[in-house]
Amino acid sequence: MKTCGSARRSVGLSTLLAVLLATGHASADDGLSGGDTAWILTSTALVLFMTLPGLALFYAGLVRSRNVLSVLMHCFSVACLASIAWLVVVYSLAFGDGGGVHAVIGGLGKSFLAGVGPDTMAGSIPETVFFMFQMTFAIITPALIVGAFPERIRFSGVLLFSLLWLILVYAPACHWVWGGGWLADMGVMDFAGGIVVHTTAGVSALVLVMVLGPRRGFPNELRPPHNPGLTVVGACMLWVGWFGFNAGSALSAGGGAGMAMVVTHVSAATASLVWAAIEWYRFGKPSVVGIVTGMVAGLAAITPASGFVGPFGAIVIGVLAGALCQWFTTWIKQGLNIDDSLDVFAVHGVGGVLGTMLVAVLALPGLGGLGLAEGVSVGDQLVTQLIAVVAVTALSAVMTFIIARIVAATTGLRVSTEDEIDGLDITGHGERGYDLS
Repeated sequence: MKTCGSARRSVGLSTLLAVLLATGHASADDGLSGGDTAWILTSTALVLFMTLPGLALFYAGLVRSRNVLSVLMHCFSVACLASIAWLVVVYSLAFGDGGGVHAVIGGLGKSFLAGVGPDTMAGSIPETVFFMFQMTFAIITPALIVGAFPERIRFSGVLLFSLLWLILVYAPACHWVWGGGWLADMGVMDFAGGIVVHTTAGVSALVLVMVLGPRRGFPNELRPPHNPGLTVVGACMLWVGWFGFNAGSALSAGGGAGMAMVVTHVSAATASLVWAAIEWYRFGKPSVVGIVTGMVAGLAAITPASGFVGPFGAIVIGVLAGALCQWFTTWIKQGLNIDDSLDVFAVHGVGGVLGTMLVAVLALPGLGGLGLAEGVSVGDQLVTQLIAVVAVTALSAVMTFIIARIVAATTGLRVSTEDEIDGLDITGHGERGYDLS
């Protein structure tokens, strides 16, 4: 469960909110905050703005012109599908009471928002607002995976994979960390999704493309992004929307949200400059695609730490994210020969894990952070963070492999060679992104 206030209170607030969500007996008379509610409503819109249109345009500019509409279609349809799945079952599995298996998965008691009304509270905000805010996270996480498989996947495969993935990967990971599950009980620190969002998406993307296979001509015949300008527009929307992602995860309108916004911005700016500087040194010219990719790496890496670290920590995370994520973009494609097309694992997976581990150190008051839980040492917290990363990585890898095999055996995963050559816009959707006549 995402927390508010300092790291010292994170576990207690997580447990309290999980209890409120499980019982559903709190009413508006028990402490509704108009300011908190207004901020989370705003944050919800900002996070959806990250996906539609931010992420959609970011990815669309990076593919070939004959596949631009297919990427936009993937992001948009995943958003629609995830919204309904969240209402029907995923929210309940993530935040409901699991009874005897509560540490592992929630139950079905909140399916279709059963027992939730306008006056049902989650802390200081209505549970309906909390439901919508968390829905946007469930939307963007499978949408991130879209960047791994463009230009070669069946549209029906995208839909079935995303649905099964939300139920079998996202729901349990979310419950473990934010829904009062076993990792929350251990005191794991993941303020806004380094584990729940970026680790799950990054690892799953890597496994899925290994099953799917590379694009035709990879790695020797790939063309550069067809419209870097479109990518920059999407990246700018991502940067703005990320304030709702991280600062909204305070679940309150106060100093905690303010500091989360500060460190989010600082990390993004730092990672952008580092990425551009490395490109400038290595290739003689800094690219616009590079600098905005560095920004996304900085945002992904600061996400788990954003509610716990100060500006110094944000700079450290930004520097390391800009350098490490860039190295991984090259190593995954050239070293491992894996066609993670738009670098989902290298940017989101690596960035999310990096920030998840660094928070155990950078949260120390001496480094400007808010401190660890009482009686917890840096070593203890590092072990907890590592256990969480390994557990969620294993869940994501194993379940994604199983889901990919199921999809391949039913709807099919990969388009034909002819469809790939013609482009998915016209073969999959009967439209073209550009009328060049």
